[in-house]
Amino acid sequence: MAALTAIGIPVMGHVGLTPQSIHRLGLKQQGRARDEARRIAAEAIALAEAGAFALILEHIPPELAAEITKTVPIPTIGIGAGADCDGQVLVTADLLGLSLKQPAFAKTYVNLRPAIVEATQNFARDVREGRFSRQDAQIQDVKPPDPP
Repeated sequence: MAALTAIGIPVMGHVGLTPQSIHRLGLKQQGRARDEARRIAAEAIALAEAGAFALILEHIPPELAAEITKTVPIPTIGIGAGADCDGQVLVTADLLGLSLKQPAFAKTYVNLRPAIVEATQNFARDVREGRFSRQDAQIQDVKPPDPP
């Protein structure tokens, strides 16, 4: 990473539950054991020292996230890491209820999955039955709602 930042390529670090570890570790919280927490904190410091412009702290105990946030000189963005990070993010698929398996830390604000499944099934049916893409098909002009 230091080589990338040295030539001007911005890099955001990521510690805790990382996408590449989910298949091996599942969605379990990382950093609960003392040695694991020390390793994650050391990784965060190393990433900051290597030139990361920010850090994602994902699914780690809030106390560990708070400690890392106080220690590193760059912003931290929490994903299920407590309220003491500098910022928060929630994966859109989790926020909208699209994921088959929701992580324990994710809050779903709406469940769009059934509506999307139904719309996709209706589209597939229309294609199979030759009703989609006919000359007489009407294209609907859908306008976004007015802002609140």
